[in-house]
This record gives sequence, C-alpha cells and structure tokens, in this order.
Amino acid sequence: MNRFESMENLIKSILNCTVCMDHLPMGPNPVLSVSKSAKIVIIGQAPGLKVHNSGIPWDDLSGRRLRDWMNLDKDQFYDSKNIAIIPMGFCYPGKGKSGDLPPRKECAPLWHQQLFDTLETVELILLVGKYAQDYYLPKVKKKKLTETVSNFEQYLPEFFPLPHPSPRNIAWFKRNAWFEKQVIPRLQLRVQEVL
Repeated sequence: MNRFESMENLIKSILNCTVCMDHLPMGPNPVLSVSKSAKIVIIGQAPGLKVHNSGIPWDDLSGRRLRDWMNLDKDQFYDSKNIAIIPMGFCYPGKGKSGDLPPRKECAPLWHQQLFDTLETVELILLVGKYAQDYYLPKVKKKKLTETVSNFEQYLPEFFPLPHPSPRNIAWFKRNAWFEKQVIPRLQLRVQEVL
C-alpha cells in the first residue's frame, strides 16, 4: 500500500528530496515526468548536466537518439499521459573520469516502487542501460549488456532492455549493427502497439 495519498504528493516529495544532498556536487534537482495514466515507462540512468540545468528529462543528444529509436517526436515523447520518465537516480550525480558518475543508489529503492504503485496502465518498461537492467532484471539478465539487449524478446512483453543512447556509445553501435536492423524495428512496433 502506498503511503502517499496521491501521485501529486509523491511527485512533490521526490522533487523536494534531499536524501543524498551531501553527495551531489550541484545539489539536488530531481528530474522526472510521470502521470498515473502512462502506458510506457522509460527507466534511464540519471540526468546529465544539460538535463540538470534544463529540468527536462532526456533533453540532450541521448534523448534525441532515444526518441529516434522509439520513432516518436518530442510532443509524443514528453506526453506524460502516455510516457513516464523515471531515472534510476533523479539528480545529476557529477562527473567521473570517463563521463558522468553512476546514478545514486538511494533513489530507486526509495521511490520506484512507490511510483509504480500509483501507475495504473503500464504495459511496457524500457530499461535503458546497465543500471536499469541490473536493478530490474537481477536474476534473468545476461552477463553482458550486449547479450541482454540481443535477447530482448526474452523479457517481453513487460520489459525491453536497450543500450544507453549516449554519443559515448558510438563504438558499440558500430560494432553491433544488428541492433539497428533487428532491435529498433521491434521496439518501434512495440511502442506503437502500446500507444
């Protein structure tokens, strides 16, 4: 049973969360987009610096590629009545040696189940990147993300595992041409079926 009276109260609590404030170099600024009628949930990693500054989820090159993969324009993608965007970590975690730091580990256990308890019509959950797949497919994911993604049908109809669409993953996309030829068309079909 959800301890919050409404999704609005839950979202307000998330937006005011300061649980890991001492670990966030730019301070807390939770970013998400959700409504109880969402049919698709996108679970990514954590906001990057651009998203931290704009407050708009996936407001970067990664988001553009993800929208292309889903074959959705910006209006469709940001229609929270249909699509919820719930990151593994709601705040920008800061920079590491080779990109952004991993999402904070406090967020998902603290907030995800409460959010899912308020969602009434979810038919598909996109698990974008390793952190989401590790959390939601702990016993059934493959040893490597590439294997998990190439075996995406095993996780349907509920989950659809994807690599992160970051420009930093260009080499992965080039090495795995099957992804664009085999996985993207199935993803687009599944998204259209749900919407």
